[in-house]
Amino acid sequence: MILKEIDEIKKIRKSAQLVSKTLGIMAKEIKPGITSLYLDKIAEEFILDNNAIPGFKGYNNFPNTLCISVNNQVVHGIPCDKPLNEGDIISIDCGVINDGYFGDHAYTFKVGEVTKEINKLLDVTKNSLYEGIDAMIENNRIGDIGSAIQRYINLHGYGIVKELVGHGLGENLHEEPEVPNYGRKGTGKIIKNGLVLAIEPMINLGTEKISLDDDEWTIVTLDGLYSAHFEHNIALINGKPEILSTFDFIYDALGIKSDEEKRFKNFFD
Repeated sequence: MILKEIDEIKKIRKSAQLVSKTLGIMAKEIKPGITSLYLDKIAEEFILDNNAIPGFKGYNNFPNTLCISVNNQVVHGIPCDKPLNEGDIISIDCGVINDGYFGDHAYTFKVGEVTKEINKLLDVTKNSLYEGIDAMIENNRIGDIGSAIQRYINLHGYGIVKELVGHGLGENLHEEPEVPNYGRKGTGKIIKNGLVLAIEPMINLGTEKISLDDDEWTIVTLDGLYSAHFEHNIALINGKPEILSTFDFIYDALGIKSDEEKRFKNFFD
């Protein structure tokens, strides 16, 4: 576990905010008929224009700037030239490197109108993210975060992907500790000031079971049902979780009013 000084957290926040702005641009572009490859190109140009580096491109030989996962794809989807359709959902996971530090977070978007069933999946998954963040307080343990997410998801009967987890964040994209989206209260490493995490529930409409697609990157649900993914970057400052990323740029683009992040903005805002 690598604890960060405030100056380092500020750098991570700067990178996270650039990811947030990139996702805000994606929100304006997503509609039936466009391709994920088109979104990837726009995102890469925006990141480079802001003197940053796409954090995913080339990471373990990943070929693109964005991980774009559609419908039953859970994470790590490779952008392609297949048009999006009305009723699809599309998870966009973006990472950047700026001044030597990573930002990395994700949002699952609706393409046009989706069913009530899918709307509920998206709402519950995003709410579970904030349940996890609420548990990231000084002297709690990593297991408390996963336990909070699991408890909330279990109320709705969805599948929690267990093979894929959140993680520490800093000069490296993936740092210790791993942050599962399930767990037992009071277990795992102690949460201390200076810890920066990427908390990211990946929740399936049906079974929790997953498989690896033929491209050897894309993770898909075993039953073919939809999956949702939301991710924030959070630092523990003065004993409380401080969100470094934001969905506000997305909400501005979509005309959504939300104060869901308000209670996690104490130090920088």
